[in-house]
Amino acid sequence: MLRTDFSRFGLLDPWRTIERLNRAASGMLAQSTSEFPAVNVWADSDKAIITSELPGMSAEEVDIAVNGKSITLRGSRKLEDACEGECYHRQERWHGQFTRTIDLPYLIDTEKVEARFTKGVLQVTVPRAEADKPKKIAVKFE
Repeated sequence: MLRTDFSRFGLLDPWRTIERLNRAASGMLAQSTSEFPAVNVWADSDKAIITSELPGMSAEEVDIAVNGKSITLRGSRKLEDACEGECYHRQERWHGQFTRTIDLPYLIDTEKVEARFTKGVLQVTVPRAEADKPKKIAVKFE
């Protein structure tokens, strides 16, 4: 029986089911991370933009350090206190200290790094160092 014969006879196609399950599993693995905070990084030849959601935190609770090709985010999110006489029924939000180091493919211009914190989202613009940018060499004709 060929793969296409399964659907013609009204039978469940096991190959299609396996492919669907494989795609679903691959999607879950690609997007899940156990590291906090999760980050997105966009990069082009001149700069990188790093964003991270830090709900419940303020800009003063986040420390950003740059060294060579790496940028490190550090901070701490405190545990919310339960009201007097109450206890947690469910506690899923992460709390505690965190450190995330992102390695970039180029040297960072430390003097031009900018960070903004808006509505719980940290955005860091990380420009490439001029000394690390490729130089175009003009060819002289003789």
